[in-house]
Amino acid sequence: MTTPPRTAVIGLGAMGLPMATRLAAHLPVTAYDIAETRRALVTKAGGTGADSPAEAARNADIVLLAVRDQAQVESALFAQHGAAETLRPGATVILTSTVGPEAARTTAARLAGNGILTVDAPVSGGPVRAGNGDLLIVVGAEDKALNLARPVLDLLASTLTVVGPRPGDGQALKAINQLLAGVHIAAAAEAVALARGLGLDPATVVESLRHGAAGSFMFADRGPRMVETYEDGPDPEVKSRLDIFVKDMGIVTGIARDAHVPVPLAAAAEQLYLLGEHAGLAAHDDSSVVTVLSPKTPTPTPESTPQTAQTAQTAENDSPEGETR
Repeated sequence: MTTPPRTAVIGLGAMGLPMATRLAAHLPVTAYDIAETRRALVTKAGGTGADSPAEAARNADIVLLAVRDQAQVESALFAQHGAAETLRPGATVILTSTVGPEAARTTAARLAGNGILTVDAPVSGGPVRAGNGDLLIVVGAEDKALNLARPVLDLLASTLTVVGPRPGDGQALKAINQLLAGVHIAAAAEAVALARGLGLDPATVVESLRHGAAGSFMFADRGPRMVETYEDGPDPEVKSRLDIFVKDMGIVTGIARDAHVPVPLAAAAEQLYLLGEHAGLAAHDDSSVVTVLSPKTPTPTPESTPQTAQTAQTAENDSPEGETR
């Protein structure tokens, strides 16, 4: 393609907005999101806003989807006023959302029926790196589709790995990435919770350990935000919602089950995120999961609760075979 591809970006959330503004500095970009204020930010960056996915895709060579889950993918593409209504045959859809291998294959098959190509390209790296073109992108796509999408992908990725020739291949590798990320955040939460339980200053613990062999990117990134959770003042800025990991760890455990591969650590982490969601933390930053293990207001432990003589006697009588504890 000798001229810059006309690009539509659908979904202007934490990742979609910085990707759209970066692309708008280099390519003709039309963007859609349900929030008009976010469309206005793309316009300010040099792009154009649209009132529907269909309008955004009307003259597009490439449509980049940056929505939350498969339900939003289906809506953005195939619902009334979806992008598939106006996309011409030969156009390419880049799927950056984490939806799982089977969902990516199903989406690609439906688009192929309209002569539209699909590049399965889930992204990782966070909003700041998205705005700087410093993302890790893993790709599953045939050569023709990948070549057409290259002008967009090269502006967004510092590391681009082609996993295989089929949509779904990128999703499989992204699921492994999310397994590691989700387990690392859960482990960081346990470490901070234990530090608090032992009476240590969590900030000192995080700062010390992030530089050693026990450190990880997630510990260094989420650890300070976990510490911030316990400080007076507003909750930490939401950089990655907790319910994203409810979704992603569900994908991980689901495809692992289908492959008959045990993933006990991923399964345990999934339960922790589900507990966080149940506690009302779905829309909070994922670092808030630490409060599931160590609440902001600790509950009294049995050792810290004074016993009356009567309750002590009752406890003794309830011991097996009258044995004292």
